[in-house]
Amino acid sequence: MKYVDEFRQRDGARAIMKKILEISGRPATIMEICGTHTHAISRFGIREALPSHIRLVSGPGCPVCVTSASDVNRVIEFSRRQEEVILATFGDMMKVPGSDSSLQEERAAGADVRVVYSPLGALDIARANPGRQVIFYGVGFETTVPAIAATILMARAEGLGNYSVLAYPKLTPPAMKGLLDSGSMQIDGFLCPGHVTAIIGAEAYGFIARDYGAPCVVAGFEPLDALYGIYMLIRQLEEGRKDIEIQYSRVVTWEGNEKARRVMEQVFEVCDADWRGIRTIPMSGMKIRLEFAAFDAERRFDIGAGTGNEPAGCRCGEVLRGLIVPPECNLFGEACTPESPAGPCMVSSEGTCAAYYKYGGAVLMTGEHET
Repeated sequence: MKYVDEFRQRDGARAIMKKILEISGRPATIMEICGTHTHAISRFGIREALPSHIRLVSGPGCPVCVTSASDVNRVIEFSRRQEEVILATFGDMMKVPGSDSSLQEERAAGADVRVVYSPLGALDIARANPGRQVIFYGVGFETTVPAIAATILMARAEGLGNYSVLAYPKLTPPAMKGLLDSGSMQIDGFLCPGHVTAIIGAEAYGFIARDYGAPCVVAGFEPLDALYGIYMLIRQLEEGRKDIEIQYSRVVTWEGNEKARRVMEQVFEVCDADWRGIRTIPMSGMKIRLEFAAFDAERRFDIGAGTGNEPAGCRCGEVLRGLIVPPECNLFGEACTPESPAGPCMVSSEGTCAAYYKYGGAVLMTGEHET
């Protein structure tokens, strides 16, 4: 399969690993900022294959995981109170535990909560149920926001008065800035997300290299993409460079997707946002503009305030900041599993805990130390 098979070849992985080993043994901590990278790195044993002085840590790259506990709780509480409202959301959000329940449990108790695979699915539900209010509960990064914005534009054009959005989108570059500003750990470079950057463009990370001295490489999600992106970062650090580079050039450009950004910016505006484990990061989220208030569930309904209680014993916040790896949480693998998650990092298909749990015995791409 073109653009897949050629990026999964073991000989190619060995060749890249040889290049990495030829670079001096300078210690470096690299953070991947995308959940899909975390899963590729875990699935193909890249973390274990690297020399010990190269440390990979996972950042806040899962949109489900970074949604704050208070936002999760307020939606769960709202679903109990609104019998006439249909709530539509992505499947990963169903099992995210709140303080005392989840949307999956509320649906079992009678709430009308439906799973959709894209925001367009929620719009279809609104068309099919003209006598009921339909709310799309949407989370995501810059990749998802244009599609959510497009449904609002379509609903307005069609005169759909029963469709609205409860959106908690997050922006990637401000989160990177927030991590660096916190000073909680040394991050020498970032492996940046390919799909997000296809929208915002690689130039969006310029201030990270310029103001913080942390090089960035935008990488794809196949194993050789990720491995070569890591090599490019290590090479920059060895050469003393602090640049923004694109490994994923078959998808990503410097400028990004101008049309998608226009749609996003037409409907949404930047605002402060709460992140699980990081708290409030200035100008790191988006909210629906006043012009589209008729489609803003926050303005149309009493959603409630929600509480900010984290699940007891859950250390997802520390995992999301790269301060610990999942096995360091006492709940991991016992009280917290994909079947019975204690926190969101074990729920999502992009969650770090889910990746460690699922791929703990992954075969190394290089063929070294195979299990």
